[in-house]
Amino acid sequence: MVRLTVDLIAKSRHHFKKKRGLSLPDYLKTLTHLHFFSKNIEDIGDLSMCRNLTVLYLYDNQLTHIHNLGFASNLTHLYMQNNNITHIDNLSNLQNLSKLYLGGNRIAVVEGLEKLCELKELHLENQRLAPGEKLLLDPRTLLSLAESLCVLNISNNNIDEIRDLTVLKELQHFSAFDNKLHNMQELEDVFSHWPQLLQMDLIGNPVCKKPKYRDRLITACKTLLVLDGREINELTRQFLINWKASKEAKKKKNRHLTTGPISPHPYINDFYMGQAPLPGHTYSHADVQKWNPQQSLWAQKLKIPLCGRLGHVDA
Repeated sequence: MVRLTVDLIAKSRHHFKKKRGLSLPDYLKTLTHLHFFSKNIEDIGDLSMCRNLTVLYLYDNQLTHIHNLGFASNLTHLYMQNNNITHIDNLSNLQNLSKLYLGGNRIAVVEGLEKLCELKELHLENQRLAPGEKLLLDPRTLLSLAESLCVLNISNNNIDEIRDLTVLKELQHFSAFDNKLHNMQELEDVFSHWPQLLQMDLIGNPVCKKPKYRDRLITACKTLLVLDGREINELTRQFLINWKASKEAKKKKNRHLTTGPISPHPYINDFYMGQAPLPGHTYSHADVQKWNPQQSLWAQKLKIPLCGRLGHVDA
């Protein structure tokens, strides 16, 4: 088993260039970057002597757990994509972490990030999940990242709804291509809560085949510059926004016109609306006299006699 330790660092020609009079412990204190990608590493040992570490490259290895990084309080970038990690844990001490790369692992639930208040980028694409399983994001974790997260990549993870992501109001770049998003109204609602959104990629989702898909998202995301790899023309955006406003105003006007008062003549209402008189209603001579057969073309065409249709009402 290959384990990342200070001894492995000492044996690495890329890292340990021993200066005259500088011991290994002193040298380890000066390290800010560690490059150990594609080394078949399965475990992380004690690296606490690397107290000034800021960037750690561990992608394309065989890691199954995240541990022994509690010492790295100065760490800002952590690259652990394409390993065999199943859970996100033991990161609570990395309070200066700004970029976390965990794509291509076996993570089913995104959690354990509540203490990472400086996290700006979270990359979770292409998790190798069991058949029928989808990536889940803990609402508590999302809420804790609401004030900091700017970049989120959750592509190719069988995700079919994103309503819980509404809280990420600082999001600027969102990638969710090759998922199962299908609800257009849900997307419009969520994206309308992201006032900083600049770039988004949803290619490969069923929702992309919906009528007016692109137009509707452009009007919902008024700051969006790039959608599915295509830039948004500002003139096009303004036209769509004006068109939507005009359409909504027209609908509102039509609703107002169709909510007028009901006709005071019960018989005319019956003929026009195709409805029988209300049960228990007794009509008088006054009601009959108010009804004018000339006002109902439908009654004239059927040649319905007044007395035969309504019967005689005794005073």
